[in-house]
Amino acid sequence: MGIFKFNLNLPVQTSPRVNLPSRRELPSPQKQHQIWAVGGGKGGIGKTLLSSNLAILLTWYKQKVIVVDMDLGGANLHTTLGVDTPTKTLSDFLLGKVDSVEELLHATPYKNLQIISGAQDPVGIANVPHIEKARLIRKLKETESDIVLLDLGAGTANHTLDFFLLADKKIVVITPDPTSIENAYRFIKAAFYRSLRSAAPSPFVRQAIEQAIHQKGIESPKALLAEIVRISPQEGAEIRAKMQNFEVSIILNQARIPAEANIGKSVEQVASRYFGIQVEFVGFLAYDNAVWQSIRKRVPFLLDSPNSSAVTQLEDCLRNLIKIKKQGQ
Repeated sequence: MGIFKFNLNLPVQTSPRVNLPSRRELPSPQKQHQIWAVGGGKGGIGKTLLSSNLAILLTWYKQKVIVVDMDLGGANLHTTLGVDTPTKTLSDFLLGKVDSVEELLHATPYKNLQIISGAQDPVGIANVPHIEKARLIRKLKETESDIVLLDLGAGTANHTLDFFLLADKKIVVITPDPTSIENAYRFIKAAFYRSLRSAAPSPFVRQAIEQAIHQKGIESPKALLAEIVRISPQEGAEIRAKMQNFEVSIILNQARIPAEANIGKSVEQVASRYFGIQVEFVGFLAYDNAVWQSIRKRVPFLLDSPNSSAVTQLEDCLRNLIKIKKQGQ
């Protein structure tokens, strides 16, 4: 990915087809195609809203972006971007009806942003072999884009976890609601266990992983590691390395009071202490009526309310995701 230089003066959108960013990207010879995945443990947390606005924000930093609706059976990302329902969808590629993902690309009103609409056949897509899912990710990386952003469906279905794990950057959205936080922990654990399941060579280690998945005596990734070390120190070392390389970013949405903004940091600390997994809280978006009004208008809040606190907060999240400091720091 390229190197970014941030300017805190926000752009003003004066045309539905032209972005007018004041931000500039420093040229980098090491620019890479990346897959970002946005997931969450439950629905109704603003995941699609965040994905669509994050995609537009990335274009303001000279990134060519493709946003993909991976919510099988409940695809509505095109609506948040003000795009009519595309005629060709993700299912056409995964089920072999089209040969190229380029055939699925649909223009949006925003410069440097294209969309691939979600599947229309959730039952068929759910049964697609893992090799086909990996092929889709590979083909997406071959497109003329800098970042492909996957807006995943809610929950821990296998196809959702598989695409989450295939991403270069893994983002989980939560709200201050206790059920959202609980489901986020469950989502992170499920994703980590699924990443181990296919890699475990020993039947004894695979059995331990299954016990952890079904919470039969092994309650956390940290407890699973201890059990695997007891069974096989060599495989335990491999699992420890996987835990250290498993990184997840957390964004807290709909914080209504300052204290709720600190919940993301608490999730980070709990995941590290009790799970042994690297979770980083990258920022929050406060509850803002302007955001919900933009949804009714089918206009991203970055454009409908460019002076809202949500815009500044989303930019802070992006800055932390790509490890860039504010100017003057």
